Amino acid sequence: MRSEWIAQRQGHSNVSQMHYARQGKVTEEMQFIAQRENLSPELIRDEVARGRMIIPANTNHPNLEPMAIGIASKCKVNANIGASPNSSNIDEEVEKLNLAVKYGADTVMDLSTGGGNLDQIRSAIIDASPVPIGTVPVYQALESVHGNVENLTPEDFLNVIEKHAQQGVDYMTIHAGLLIEYLPLVKNRITGIVSRGGGTIAKWMLHHHKQNPLYTHFDDIIEIFKKYDVSFSLGDSLRPGCTHDASDEAQLSELKTLGELTRRAWEHDVQVMVEGPGHVPMDQIEFNVKKQMEECSEAPFYVLGPLVTDIAPGYDHITSAIGAAMAGWHGTAMLCYVTPKEHLGLPNAEDVREGLMAYKIAAHAADIARHRKGARDRDDELSQARYNFDWNRQFELSLDPERAREYHDETLPADIYKSAEFCSMCGPKFCPMQVDVDAEALSELEKFLAKEQQQETVSQS
Repeated sequence: MRSEWIAQRQGHSNVSQMHYARQGKVTEEMQFIAQRENLSPELIRDEVARGRMIIPANTNHPNLEPMAIGIASKCKVNANIGASPNSSNIDEEVEKLNLAVKYGADTVMDLSTGGGNLDQIRSAIIDASPVPIGTVPVYQALESVHGNVENLTPEDFLNVIEKHAQQGVDYMTIHAGLLIEYLPLVKNRITGIVSRGGGTIAKWMLHHHKQNPLYTHFDDIIEIFKKYDVSFSLGDSLRPGCTHDASDEAQLSELKTLGELTRRAWEHDVQVMVEGPGHVPMDQIEFNVKKQMEECSEAPFYVLGPLVTDIAPGYDHITSAIGAAMAGWHGTAMLCYVTPKEHLGLPNAEDVREGLMAYKIAAHAADIARHRKGARDRDDELSQARYNFDWNRQFELSLDPERAREYHDETLPADIYKSAEFCSMCGPKFCPMQVDVDAEALSELEKFLAKEQQQETVSQS
């Protein structure tokens, strides 16, 4: 779909959506998103120009269906996939991608750290993906030196970043906000640094006693991103790894630097979103969202969770979806899903499904709470189908129609029960929605109640 659009931009030094938006142009991507989101193209353009919305759309990813991440658009959900040294391969990762897209992922991050040729895995994912693909270049940089962090050079980081851009990666997590002076701030934490990319950069700085190379070479990264229209996802290396560590000095110090980097990227018309925590108690979620907006000049916020409690391994898709719904309500633009395997192992296909469903629910609940136009239409339609005992329509409108049908058919599988006016919970005699409260009956009841009220008033006087 995008091949002709992209061809028109060849030879330009900056092909970012922000660059065109700031020139007053409405790109084809903006037009497409406007129709999909039921918004005006001019609003999309203005939000992108301001930096409050991004359109991750690498010019080398032509099969992408454009989407937007920002407070003016629907709350989005990202799904993480990726091969590890212990498990997975190209076929499995493409299967996870297809499953993630099937169940509604708006973007997908390839977090592969091993288990095969990373370039081939990434190319296969990009070629198969109609949604934006994000990566964390630090992972492959570390893999390229066989895990010996001290051997990495700034050029190694830049080479991997450019390689990802050339392959068609739409946004990259860049851990440029972790400064060497922030490292002592983690000493009072329970879980220290939990970001894999952040941990790599911290180890490099501790060994070389030099400033973060992604920070010192940030302008070089900007130049790469301009050429391909890659969006920054500024990584929160010091995100809290437990609720005890939430909103501490380390996290907030890095956030201030992420705001500085956001504005530096905007000076070159490069798109930015900012990553956030992590593990945050419910009473601190609104503060975290508002603080990010303040420090980062309202650049889109992209949060992992946050998990609101730390005691539920195996159920962290639930502990985090609670926090995600609240974060989305308060203005977070995209939610990174958490699967039941979080903290425990590499997710399989079913874990991807479980995590995505939890987060699609959270994002949709946030859209309803923010009173987005039309957000509740599907809910109302499903509720009407439920009241009418239209089981097939209920299934169609469900976020996961297959699961809804599966659970219904466990006890009432025959086709005749698809029109039955009951389910196996209440049975045929106890369903309250079978009570016929028609207009005529309600009218008679209202007359009766009015007469009773009148008699009571006379009696009291």
